[in-house]
Amino acid sequence: MRPWLLLLMLLAAPAQALPEAARSEADWRRWGSAEMTWLGFKLYRATLWVAGEAPPEPRPPLALVLEYRRAIPGERIVRSSEEEMRRLGADEAELARWGEAMRALFPDVAPGDTLTGIHLPSGGARFYFRERLLGDIADAEFARRFFAIWLDPRTRAPAVRSALLQGPPP
Repeated sequence: MRPWLLLLMLLAAPAQALPEAARSEADWRRWGSAEMTWLGFKLYRATLWVAGEAPPEPRPPLALVLEYRRAIPGERIVRSSEEEMRRLGADEAELARWGEAMRALFPDVAPGDTLTGIHLPSGGARFYFRERLLGDIADAEFARRFFAIWLDPRTRAPAVRSALLQGPPP
């Protein structure tokens, strides 16, 4: 196959698609996408999916797909999530409970792997690794705090938040 044809196929491929099993959970629309970097290193591409027409501040159900650019141990993903939720106001008792639940779910990731989190209308969260269901965390406060890492106005990555919330491309 010619290299330019392969490149064209890659560029045309849908980026950060939802896992097949998650597609039936709502009428999803790709909303916004951004590259998350740290000290110039690409960590992952985040893509926000919303159900139907989203208001300026999306509400559940919504899905966030993270396509990793680097290998990251699951334990590091959990610790980073705990740190950000703590910074956004979660208390230590909640974090201890949530950290245990995340450690049971979140795997190590390699470049190209995707983790998808769905903020369920019931208030909990469902997670997928690639196409495989990892499980649910049936706690509305956890789901609110977890998705706030990217969507809260106080996020550490305001440019990522802005790109996620900007809406679908014209």
